[in-house]
Amino acid sequence: MPDLSNLPLWPTTLIFLASAVAIALAGWRLSGVADELADRTGMGEVVAGALFVGAATSLPGAITSVSTAAQDAPDLAVGNALGGLTAQTAFIAVADIFYRRANLEHAAASVTGLAQGALLVVLLTVPLIASTAPSWTFWGIHPATIGIPLIYGFGLRLLGQIQETQLWEPVQTDETREQISETEDKPEGHMRSLWVRFLVLAGITAVAGYTIGESSLGLVELTPLDGTGVGTVFAGVANSLPELVTAIAAVRMGAVSLAMGDVIGGNAFEVMFLAAADVVHDGSIYAEIDATQRGTALIAITMTGVLLLGMLRRQKEGFAKIGFESVIVLALYALSVALVVL
Repeated sequence: MPDLSNLPLWPTTLIFLASAVAIALAGWRLSGVADELADRTGMGEVVAGALFVGAATSLPGAITSVSTAAQDAPDLAVGNALGGLTAQTAFIAVADIFYRRANLEHAAASVTGLAQGALLVVLLTVPLIASTAPSWTFWGIHPATIGIPLIYGFGLRLLGQIQETQLWEPVQTDETREQISETEDKPEGHMRSLWVRFLVLAGITAVAGYTIGESSLGLVELTPLDGTGVGTVFAGVANSLPELVTAIAAVRMGAVSLAMGDVIGGNAFEVMFLAAADVVHDGSIYAEIDATQRGTALIAITMTGVLLLGMLRRQKEGFAKIGFESVIVLALYALSVALVVL
């Protein structure tokens, strides 16, 4: 692909914005496809959000982090991943604003959703521990890079078991929407068409993720911002737009569990492509994580913990008709941005 990092400021900015729009539009279309895939497979919206939409909408961020890490810009690669984590978690609070029946954390409360959040916290601690440990590598790969996908795979297996056994269930209320989907009988060709659309839309977000990465490298060179600032505030948010659009579209369809699963599942993939960035980076990318980036990761863990408390508390209606957890999450996101830019 062409090198976009040496263009003047205005073309670089336009490419960045156009890529962000492409990512947002593709993410919006992905929401409907993923919801139907959930119904067709019988996996349920929470698992479908983690697997289908979580993976596909995280593709642009993955491409950005991997491509910039390969070009020896680890601060941008890590900033993009961690900035995406905090932005996507804040998008749950934004989706809460658009869901007027009740607080989103009340309506979308599920055991699998709680398990997803716990899995995310575990995954997030791995790069933090690796950043403080000796930067050992084997054939250029840090042990944490092997551990992260293993933990994620084990976590997905647990999610499936938790959803299947249903030994813990939230109390049903008028505002609760059940997340278990039934398989619908439709022609085989329809399922094939769904997969084609899913892959095409995912491909669009992947290409846009590459151009986000290249234009972000240009912004680092052309503006006073460093790689951490551009990655955390700009690239991370741009690459997370699919989660925002998908979550809003999902709650408007009433698929509240899909909205929650999409964002938390996407956050898990943010950690996964930190591991992918380590594979292409010369040396341990975790050793490049500085104090500011560790602070961003800790804020992301705190935001996730607040959401889990909100799902356990299940407040029906709070300040401005959103939950207390959404207010706290938005405040924490503002703090994470201030931590980077000030």
